Amino acid sequence: MFKRTIFISLFILLFACQVTSGPDGVLQGHVSIGPITPVIREGEAEPTPNPEMYAARQVVIFDRKGRKEIARASINATGDYEVRLPAGIYVVDINHSGIDFAKGLPTQIEIRPYEVTRLDIDIDTGIR
Repeated sequence: MFKRTIFISLFILLFACQVTSGPDGVLQGHVSIGPITPVIREGEAEPTPNPEMYAARQVVIFDRKGRKEIARASINATGDYEVRLPAGIYVVDINHSGIDFAKGLPTQIEIRPYEVTRLDIDIDTGIR
């Protein structure tokens, strides 16, 4: 009887202490990629990235220490991304493609319950 009481007590304690995630928030933004060509003639518009340039990159979300990957967000053909995350502190970066870099990344962000956190990203391709 004593063992059964201990087992039931431990079972209740285990599930009573279980951590549940709170309400989610959303991380969203727009990614700009450029320059795409080394020279743009005066009076010509700068070319826009093609969908494959966006598809080759992702927004990567890590835990607050920047060590464990939590999620990846795909970038759509127009440069927008969105990912739903539990409320908390995260580090955001991109998966790098070639010599490109994103100024200001990695950066720490806070996702709040039921709120949208916006982070726009400018990727410099390194083309000169």
